[in-house]
Amino acid sequence: MSILVECVPNFSEGSNANTLKVIRESIESVAGVQVLDVDPGVAANRTVFTFVGSPDGVEEAAVRAIRVAGERIDMSKHTGEHPRMGATDVCPFVPVQGITLEECAQLATRVAERVWNELEIPTYLYESAASAPHRKRLPDLRKGEYEALESKMTDPKWKPDFGGEWSERVAKTGATVIGARPFLIAWNINLNTNNQRKAEKIAATIRDKGSYVRDENGELKRGDDGKPFRAPGMFRHVNAIGWTIDEYGHCQISCNVLDFTKVGLHTIYDAVRQLALESGVVVTGSELVGLIPLEALLSAGRHYLREAGENPGLPHDKLLRVAIRSLGLNDLKPFDPYQSIIEYQIAEDGPLVAMTVRDFTDLLSSDAPAPGGGSIAALCGALANGLAAMVGQLSTKISAKSWPYAQPRPAEWDDFDVCAVKAQQLKEAFLRDVDADTEAFDSMMAAMRLPKATPEQRKVRVQAIKKARRQAIETPLDVLERCNQTLDCVEVALRGNPNARSDAGVASALVGTCAQGAWMNVMINLQDLKDLERKEVYRTQAEALLTTIEERVATQASQVQQFLRESL
Repeated sequence: MSILVECVPNFSEGSNANTLKVIRESIESVAGVQVLDVDPGVAANRTVFTFVGSPDGVEEAAVRAIRVAGERIDMSKHTGEHPRMGATDVCPFVPVQGITLEECAQLATRVAERVWNELEIPTYLYESAASAPHRKRLPDLRKGEYEALESKMTDPKWKPDFGGEWSERVAKTGATVIGARPFLIAWNINLNTNNQRKAEKIAATIRDKGSYVRDENGELKRGDDGKPFRAPGMFRHVNAIGWTIDEYGHCQISCNVLDFTKVGLHTIYDAVRQLALESGVVVTGSELVGLIPLEALLSAGRHYLREAGENPGLPHDKLLRVAIRSLGLNDLKPFDPYQSIIEYQIAEDGPLVAMTVRDFTDLLSSDAPAPGGGSIAALCGALANGLAAMVGQLSTKISAKSWPYAQPRPAEWDDFDVCAVKAQQLKEAFLRDVDADTEAFDSMMAAMRLPKATPEQRKVRVQAIKKARRQAIETPLDVLERCNQTLDCVEVALRGNPNARSDAGVASALVGTCAQGAWMNVMINLQDLKDLERKEVYRTQAEALLTTIEERVATQASQVQQFLRESL
């Protein structure tokens, strides 16, 4: 799985098209980094960029963009409606795929330190990267805005995490707040009413901060400190307001979901639907604003399948259809997952996976050196998981007298649900490696062709070869590791619908082939690795994995053969 990080820097410039163009060019100058959105605001005098890429790529792109903003934006002359403290006012990093929030916080800390050391722009850390609890919230760090920055920098409680004293340079650039936060989903739930008070009441009930409590006379209840008392809302990590959209002619519950891993869209949607019915209102659907992570919709699709008593281990495209339909995302306009899901914006199927079976096989059988055995090994892993997912689903359907369960949804079926879901996830990972293995080969060939006429060229070439060789080893090593996880799914499938026992057996055999092929690719690429210590680590790991996998495959093959012979 590729590692993806989103960065959403806010620059204190909303109208100078040339400055925004140069900032964008600085971001796109980093290989592999993709700008997804640019949202300028003239009145706010502020522009929000959204870009994604690998951690290293996003780090470099952020530093380059902050450099350009510091050179072209003069905060001593800046005005605008939006609160601000620097030319690059805030720069959050958001985990998208294959990376944790904690790792993004470490990334934010590295960037903050580089921005001070390389650009002489003071930096503050916030949210998950904050250095102290009182410095976590952006509004607290930015209180007083740019105008209060000079005095703030001398206050021990509010001095920058990285930065020195006020200077002419700082007077121009201001300070930048850098941190890490979960993906924020902007999402509106549609109501069939224009009664805004009802919408506001529902929003106050679900949101984190809740609503003010009144006594029987309608007076606000107050705490010992004299402040109005709030009843907590239903969901943490959710901000919500009720409003009326004249264009649509009805009200919405406008939500910011701050951490969809803690509270899913389906959980919020179902709660709003119930609260609306209690108020005599109907939820007609919902509207996504901006981008959404793939997993947020996949988890919603699984939820609604479980609610219907069905196996949630469907292929991802079918899960998305269930989620889109269940959340009513087509209510106001057609919902295009390929435009709205962040992973689909930045990565399509690789060229090999996108081929027909005929074209792939023809290419394989040509004199082209790639795809080769590594891609075929990964394909075997994908096919094995496809079979395991299929058996998991067939095992929750009563289709034959020989299948012992007579009642719907017995507790044992939970294992088949989990098996199918996990197998679908593993299938996607193996499919990515079909192309990743060929990419590793192509990278090695490209590195070998680099010029070597000068000492500097030779140095660059050697480093490129080292990097490509590690990729060529680690890609099949990842495939080997995933084989063990696949066998866990096969183990469950072997307890499933007996009419699909042969399918589970074929899945196990495919895992054995996948593991053998991956091991061979690790070993052949180890031959030219000069780092002997690393070579031994890789070799030992590959040998141990292959031994374990072969033992498990042999046991499973014996079980399937015995079952089939006894069933005659």
